[in-house]
Amino acid sequence: MDNTFQAGINIAIKIPKSKYEKTVAFYRDILKLEVREVPITNPTVSRTHEVKFGANVIWLDCVDNYTHSETWLQLTVPDVGAATEYLQFKGVETCDELEELPENMHWIQDPAGTVFNLQQREGK
Repeated sequence: MDNTFQAGINIAIKIPKSKYEKTVAFYRDILKLEVREVPITNPTVSRTHEVKFGANVIWLDCVDNYTHSETWLQLTVPDVGAATEYLQFKGVETCDELEELPENMHWIQDPAGTVFNLQQREGK
């Protein structure tokens, strides 16, 4: 079974509401990166901005109940079900309660607490 994990293009930075406007301004006005607000309907993210970051996309997510920022990363696999079974066999449980997402994706964490979005690789 092929459980090849690859980095996805998406990086989410979860930002406390009190630091959100200054963070968006930093990427837009100081770094001069392409930044645009994107409508979002999510129970834990009140606003989001997309930042073009080379071949990657940084999502600046305003999270009202956070006290510090966190960086969340995307992992892609050929088969989410098989990868989830493999991870569970290795002692890595999903933590889908972190934030709402489609049924065919999962949240996992490394031992340091870094959050990863596990999802199907495009083109599969």
